[in-house]
Amino acid sequence: MTLPALEHELQRLHYRAAERLDHPGTYHLAGERVEVALRPARFADETRPARQLSITMAGKGIESLHDGAGHEVPVLRLEPLLIGSIFPIHGEDRIVLSPEEVPPLLPEALKAVEDRKFDTHHGVDPAAMLRAAWVNLRARQIEQGGSTLTQQLVRSYFLSSRQTLSRKLREAVMAMALDAHFTKADLMNAYINEIFLGQDGDRAIHGFGLASQFYFGKPLAELDLPELSLLVAIVRGPSYYDPRRHPERALARRNLVLRQMAEQGVIKTADATTATHRPLGVSSRPSGAYYPAYLDFVRRTLRRDYRDQDLTEAGLRIYTSLDPRAQNESERALERELTRLDRQHKKRAEALEGAVVVTSPQSGDVIAIVGGRDVGYDGFDRALDAHRSMGSLVKPFIYLTALESGRYNAATVVQDAPVDVKLSGDRHWTPENFTHEVYGPVPVVRALAESLNLATVGVGLDLGLPKVAQTLQRFGLPQPPAEVPAMLLGAVDVAPIEAAQLFNGLANGGFRNPLRAVRAVISADGKPLKAFPLEVTPVASPEVIYQLNRMLVLVMDHGTGRSAHAVLPPELVVAGKSGTSSDYRDSWFAGFSGSHLVVVWVGYDDNEPTGFTGSAGALPVWSRIMAGLDTSSWNAPMPESLVQVHIEYPTGLRAVPGCAADIVAVAVPADATVPPRPGCGFPDGPSPTGFFDRAEQWLRSVVH
Repeated sequence: MTLPALEHELQRLHYRAAERLDHPGTYHLAGERVEVALRPARFADETRPARQLSITMAGKGIESLHDGAGHEVPVLRLEPLLIGSIFPIHGEDRIVLSPEEVPPLLPEALKAVEDRKFDTHHGVDPAAMLRAAWVNLRARQIEQGGSTLTQQLVRSYFLSSRQTLSRKLREAVMAMALDAHFTKADLMNAYINEIFLGQDGDRAIHGFGLASQFYFGKPLAELDLPELSLLVAIVRGPSYYDPRRHPERALARRNLVLRQMAEQGVIKTADATTATHRPLGVSSRPSGAYYPAYLDFVRRTLRRDYRDQDLTEAGLRIYTSLDPRAQNESERALERELTRLDRQHKKRAEALEGAVVVTSPQSGDVIAIVGGRDVGYDGFDRALDAHRSMGSLVKPFIYLTALESGRYNAATVVQDAPVDVKLSGDRHWTPENFTHEVYGPVPVVRALAESLNLATVGVGLDLGLPKVAQTLQRFGLPQPPAEVPAMLLGAVDVAPIEAAQLFNGLANGGFRNPLRAVRAVISADGKPLKAFPLEVTPVASPEVIYQLNRMLVLVMDHGTGRSAHAVLPPELVVAGKSGTSSDYRDSWFAGFSGSHLVVVWVGYDDNEPTGFTGSAGALPVWSRIMAGLDTSSWNAPMPESLVQVHIEYPTGLRAVPGCAADIVAVAVPADATVPPRPGCGFPDGPSPTGFFDRAEQWLRSVVH
């Protein structure tokens, strides 16, 4: 991690640069050293108190960690990023605070400004209502409110905001009932967590905890006097006193709150005067991370992996596998490339849409989800619910089935020849290659790398549609596909999350583990909820998966994915496959490195043609995401039953480097027979691969 990357992570958690670390949530840069005042943090497995940390950087990494006393710290976790709340009321969001997490000044400020007799009245204050009416009448504007905090709580949580006599009467009765049944401390804490304080698109901001993040980008406990006073000011009218839209109104109201707090003896007059000269300090855009598409998947994971009755408890903390850096890279890449692609379709009024899913294949953790180009929109989630034709993304599973049959390997020559399949009645199915050309005999590796339709259909028909369908279901396709010939060219509808499930089994070496978003759920008393056990199922042998993945690497080097290398780091080894549905309606790319799998879909919501292949539409998005992940190369160990063979890419004939223009290395079973290319120094006739390639592997191991 570089120094700028570390500082960015601190800022993502809303740490602020400061000259002195006088309270948690601040940091200071001093050359190659970073001093941090860490906040207290609660993790799934421990609670960490606030502490000082000194980080020494060196080049592109962290050299050492020391605590405030100078003792070495072997490992440390930054606190989890809050990404939202799952609350029973749709569209509302809040951070629930305990009384211990609330600054003592806040309740006193609320009582001084909103309800001076809160500690003594019984839910309503008739005198305050008359006084407010007189003050507002004289000022010809709303300067005071007559409702008690308890009445405001009732109105916010139980009633509508309509100003009718019957509603006001119900409000008063319910406020007195609450006052009779709960302590003043309970009512104040409920008010602090419930009151409406702003709107973020479709999301309602409730409670001072979330409002502090929304307006200032830091926890409530870190607010200073002017900032806390502004939140109290906003209570009177979150829309009218919105500090981003109406800063002058908000400033005047905040300063009035400061004067009232001074008049009531809550703060010193000198402190109030100083605070009135401070700017509002509101961030230019809403702070805090909010990822509706990812939260949608979290909800579905919870329903799948936990019992409903366990999830109804209040105060649960849900720890997810979201990687904020991967999420931001995905959002940025999708928006950038869709904007570029839109410019190529100037006559089209509708904007292109897209979706992204990123996983850590070995664990099955989903680390990023983008449900559309409007990433903050809590609506239709294309990553989870847009079922579109997968096109050529189906081809790796056809060739995997072929490898499993034992009759095919990467060097096997297949015929790319015209296909005419008789259907019911007098109908015929006659697919074509993308180029409308016929290539004749080609090796399997070339048929996959260049996504040749005719060769693939020939192989699929030879294997039989049921076997290909079974392979798709083994790898996680939720519904049996229609066993029609068009299935072999991707007439199978999948959502991007389902495509990610399929390819995750290729990326992790042949295991199906259900994709998940939730790592742990902790109850209010700190105990983990028990999840249903996750089953990891072997779905293909390591030998077959390795052979296929070596061919998918060649897709990136020789085939439809080769343009990605203009963006990717030159040393990065990746594997992948493009997908284009009929009439260019859907553009796909799915591919993986050693530590990440990324699936991208691009298309129109109305299913109109995009004009883009998978390589032209989805691949540029995929490339930028993969380049920004700081990922590792695909470098799986080759099983002992396989050997590496060099073949001539166009023909599949065995060759040695230097004896042909286009030679690639593939993995085949040790007992496979690969015909040699004339003039390459092999004995006449077909030769077993065993001796030559075992000798080559031995020599390579000696050299390295």
